[in-house]
Amino acid sequence: MKVLTAGETRALLPFDQLIEALRDIFVKGAEAPLRHHHFMPLEGQPDATLLLMPAWDPKGLGGIKIVNVNPGNAALGQPALNSAYMLFQAETGKHLMMLDGGEITNRRTVAASALAASYLAREDSKTLLIVGAGRVASNAAYAFKAVRDIENVIVWDIRPDMADALAARLSCEGFNSRRTHDLQLAVSEADIITCATLATEPVVLGEWLRPGQHLDLIGSFTPTMRETDDESIRRSRVYIDTDGAFKESGDIIEPIASGALLKENVQGDLFDLCRGHKPGRTSDGEITLFKGVGTALEDLAAAMLVYSSSQH
Repeated sequence: MKVLTAGETRALLPFDQLIEALRDIFVKGAEAPLRHHHFMPLEGQPDATLLLMPAWDPKGLGGIKIVNVNPGNAALGQPALNSAYMLFQAETGKHLMMLDGGEITNRRTVAASALAASYLAREDSKTLLIVGAGRVASNAAYAFKAVRDIENVIVWDIRPDMADALAARLSCEGFNSRRTHDLQLAVSEADIITCATLATEPVVLGEWLRPGQHLDLIGSFTPTMRETDDESIRRSRVYIDTDGAFKESGDIIEPIASGALLKENVQGDLFDLCRGHKPGRTSDGEITLFKGVGTALEDLAAAMLVYSSSQH
């Protein structure tokens, strides 16, 4: 069995190829049970969580992502999240490859958002606003650049030093990039707004949006987290990645509870878009919104791409 480092995993996941690998798996499908959550009480520190995310094609490959979340690690100067991905042959169970789970997650997450944007963002979109400057957000410009001709990138983060660092790095790599302290103004300038935060209260407000924009929401992976408000939901044509968004994201759960969104008014998911069952953007003047919560299908697609590329 081959074991890849984080760098080796990342190098085999270029965004143009990864986005197409995701598109392919949403067309073909695979088995992907709901993720397993196991809480692990620990003496003298916050409880840890063990997440298991399996997926498989009965006639091909399968895999499982193992994620350990230990909030107490912050006091020890260690990362709170550790993750690995095991790829195997479905028919024999033979273990083929161990990959870095963090790189799989970071890259497939923004690749799924870019995949959605390939259907939902205006084709002439050139200015991207990144809300957040963490590990996932740091990949966003490259992912969206793979589907739209992004030239300008604006970065905002609650920590200005993080936003400065990301904007400087993007400038060195060919983007016209800058950090902003005025989020409302930045929203007005953007064609695509992508949020990758840990916010529990809305950060981007619906009253700030203008016709023709695409709002992408990556954070809000629990019912108590939100990155936007009900007004954004009311003004937008809403899409999700999978039905998991109805159970996992406060950006979908709370608007349904308040009546700002009817479940039947969600326009479609990534299966619908990739299979051509539902239309994406239908006019340049509408506001589109995509909420992703992630799925083991995306992990499997990324791992299969790494495995295939490593054989050449």
